[in-house]
Amino acid sequence: MNIISFLIAFFLLRFLRQSLQDSPLLPYWENRLFIARNLVIAILVVDVLTFTNFDTVTNWLWHLLILAIVGVAYLLEEFRSARLMLYAVALYAVLALMASIVGLWDEALYETLENYIESAGVFAVIWVIVMWRTTQKQQKALEEERQKRLQEEEHSRIIAAKKDELEAMVQERTAEITRQKEELEHALADLQATQVKLIQQEKMASLGELTAGIAHEIQNPLNFVNNLAEVSAELVAELKEERNRETRDKELEEEILTDLKDSLEKITHHGKRADSIVKGMLQHSRSSSGEKQPTDLNALVDEYLRLAYHGLRAKDKSFNADLRVNLDPNLGKIKLDPQEIGRVLLNLYNNAFYATQEKARVLANGRGTPARGTPAYQPQVSVSTQIRPAASEEDVDTVEIRVKDNGMGIPQEIINKIYQPFFTTKPTGQGTGLGLSLSYDIVTKGHGGDLSVETEPGQYSEFIIHLPCRSA
Repeated sequence: MNIISFLIAFFLLRFLRQSLQDSPLLPYWENRLFIARNLVIAILVVDVLTFTNFDTVTNWLWHLLILAIVGVAYLLEEFRSARLMLYAVALYAVLALMASIVGLWDEALYETLENYIESAGVFAVIWVIVMWRTTQKQQKALEEERQKRLQEEEHSRIIAAKKDELEAMVQERTAEITRQKEELEHALADLQATQVKLIQQEKMASLGELTAGIAHEIQNPLNFVNNLAEVSAELVAELKEERNRETRDKELEEEILTDLKDSLEKITHHGKRADSIVKGMLQHSRSSSGEKQPTDLNALVDEYLRLAYHGLRAKDKSFNADLRVNLDPNLGKIKLDPQEIGRVLLNLYNNAFYATQEKARVLANGRGTPARGTPAYQPQVSVSTQIRPAASEEDVDTVEIRVKDNGMGIPQEIINKIYQPFFTTKPTGQGTGLGLSLSYDIVTKGHGGDLSVETEPGQYSEFIIHLPCRSA
C-alpha cells in the first residue's frame, strides 16, 4: 500500500507543478513542491529500509502527507485546474485513513478492507497518471497553440513593421515624386518661356533680315518722290514765268499743268508704296492677332520675295540670283492671316537663298560639280501660285504656292526631321531651328492647309504650300 501511496503522492506533486506551468506563481511554488517531493522520497526510503518496523508510522505519514497535499491544493485558488484529480486522490486518502483507524481496533476487519483500499489506490494511481498524461498533452497542445499564437503575433508584428516601413517608403517616394513633379513643372515653365523667347527671336531675326530689303525697297519710291518733287518745282517755276509774260501761251500752260498733275499723281503713288512697305514691316514685327482677312496673295508672295532677296544682297553684295515669278492672275483675294503667311514665305525664301548661296560657295571651292546642263552655276529661286479645283463637291478649292531653288537639296536621312523644333543644318549662331517648325504649324494648324517638300540632293528643293481657297 505504501508503494501506491508513494506513486499517488509523487505524481500528484508532478501534476500540481505542471498545472502551474504558465502561472506567474510557479517560482513561488517551485521550491515548496521540490521540498514536498523530496519529503515523499525520504518517507519511501525510510519505509523501504526499515521493512516492517515502522510500517504503522509510515502509513500514517503517507495518509497525512497525501491529505495535506490534497487539502492545500484544494483550498488554494491557483490549483483550481487540478481539482478533478484531487477528488479521486481525496477519496483514496479518506478510505485509507478510515481503514487505518479501523485497524487500530479490529485487525481482521482491516485486512478485509485492505484489498478494497488497494484497489482504490490502484484506481487513484491510474487516475493520477492518466490525468497527468492528459494534462501533459493538454499542456503540449496549449504550448503549441501558444507558440503558434506567438508566431502569428510575431508574423503580425513583422507585417505591421513592414507595413510601416512600406508606408514610410511610399511617403518618402511620394514626397520625392512631388518634388520631381514640381521641378519638372518649373522646368516646363522655363522651357515654355524659353520657347516663347526663341519664337520671338526667330521673328525678330526675320525682321532683321527684312530690314535691308525694306531699306532698298523704300529707297526706290523715295527717290521717285524726290525727283518728281524737283520736277514739279521746276514746272511750277516755269508756269509762274509763263504767266508773268505779256503774251501768254495757253497751250504751254496747259501742258505744264498736265505734267505737274502727272508728277503729283506719281508722287502720291510712290508715297503710298512707301507707306505700304512701312506698314508691312510693322505688321511683320508685331504679334499676329490670328484674324484672317482678305489678302492679295500674289502681291504678298511677290513683295516678300523681293524683300528677302534685297535683304540677303545687303549682307552679301556678291550674291546674285535669278528670280522667277509665275503668279496666277485669277487668284484674287484670299482670306488668310497675312502676317503669319508672310513669315512662312520669308522663311522659305531665306532657306532657298541660303541653299543656293551654299551651293555657289561649295562650287567656288571646287568641292562640287555644276548643275546638269549648265557650264556655270547660276543661283535660281522661283515662286508660283495656282488655283487647284476641288477633287469632289465635299472639298474646297485650294491655292498652291511653290517655292523652288536649285541649291544643295535635302539629304534623305534628314528629310523627316526638318519640321522638328530646333533642328537645323545651319552652323551654330546662324539659325534657331524653329523656322520650318513654325511655318508648318502656321500652315497646318493655323490655316488648315498642308506643307510638303520635294527634293533631290545636290539639285533642288521645292516646298509646296496648299491653303484652303476661301475667297474674300
